[in-house]
Amino acid sequence: MTTSHYEDRVVYQGDVWVRLDTLPRLLAEGWRRTLAQGGVVTVIRTPFMWAMASPVIEIETGGYLGDVGLYVPEVQLPEALHLLGLDPEDAQSEE
Repeated sequence: MTTSHYEDRVVYQGDVWVRLDTLPRLLAEGWRRTLAQGGVVTVIRTPFMWAMASPVIEIETGGYLGDVGLYVPEVQLPEALHLLGLDPEDAQSEE
C-alpha cells in the first residue's frame, strides 16, 4: 500500500495552511472535531480533493478512509497545537 504525500505548507483559497499531520481519515475527523470546538478552522486533503466539511454520509458509505493531510491556517497553528496537546517543537521535527 502506498502512502500519500502531502506538502507541509500550501496555499489554499488564498491563505497559507500548515499540515498538522498525515493520518487515517477517521482519526483526522476526530481531531477536526476537537479543533472546531476550540475555534480552529481545518481542511482535509485526500488524494482526490480538498474537504472543508465532511458529511457523515460520505464516511458511513465508505468514502475515502485512507491517509489524509489535516491542515489548519498558519495563523491558527499555535492554537491548534495547544488544543491537541502537541508540542510545537515536536511538530517541526516531523517536517
